[in-house]
Amino acid sequence: MCPAPADAEARRAVAPVICYPVETLPVPDLALYARALAAAEVVDKVVAAPREACAFRVPAGGFFRIRCTEGPQVGDLNLWNAADLSERFYSGKTRALHGSHLGVGDRMWSGFPTLRPMATLVQDSLDWYGIDAFGGAVHDVIGTRCDPYTHHLLSGQAYHHCCHSNLTRALAEATGQSRAAAEGYVQDVLNVFMCTGFTRDTGQYFMKASPVRPGDTLTFFAEIDLLGALSACPGGDCSSEHSSDAATCYPLEVEILAASADLLAGWAPPPVNGYDRSHG
Repeated sequence: MCPAPADAEARRAVAPVICYPVETLPVPDLALYARALAAAEVVDKVVAAPREACAFRVPAGGFFRIRCTEGPQVGDLNLWNAADLSERFYSGKTRALHGSHLGVGDRMWSGFPTLRPMATLVQDSLDWYGIDAFGGAVHDVIGTRCDPYTHHLLSGQAYHHCCHSNLTRALAEATGQSRAAAEGYVQDVLNVFMCTGFTRDTGQYFMKASPVRPGDTLTFFAEIDLLGALSACPGGDCSSEHSSDAATCYPLEVEILAASADLLAGWAPPPVNGYDRSHG
């Protein structure tokens, strides 16, 4: 290790600056969403079986609710514009705007060039958890999704129930594409119910047993017409490992809820980003 300079402590003491101040971001009308959700009705329900994924569609102005039903289970969530798969969830910018873990009022943003809200988180039964003594919190946008490529790199084995492969199969089935074509649209995820953080000493990404229990839910408002896919991670509650046939796994349920247009008066889908794409 290189010797510390004389002013090392002064350099460390420099105060941090938030990269993206969000005071000018459009503020979601959570009261309006809450009124609409209170009267919304379940119109469809799909289930991601253990170590598998399901796909679902939600029209703009509707809600989708992810429910833990039988035992502690985390999920990996992808979203796309239902009419244009090239517009898809951008975890990196969502993380930069809202932080490493999402809470009520935070939004799932699409990538460039659209960069607009795709969905708004409106209800979370785990919002009591906060940040624990290890720096862990739930619903992260820092992990990438377990995948067969990293699994093969580390173990030399082929494992087909990683969340990446699960999402690929679900998207291919939902769109009629080949798995090879669908894979190109699968991207980094919102890790639903997963409890994660970074170790204080080495800065490594960690996971720990999820606090989720049967009956816990996470609900989103669809800002645009959405196609979603949810994988019930092969790590179960991620207390020990992922990409595994040994972990105890459970299904996850997705409910689609329709809201009354009268209760959404004044709301409209967000426009695509206003930048003119001239790039100077």
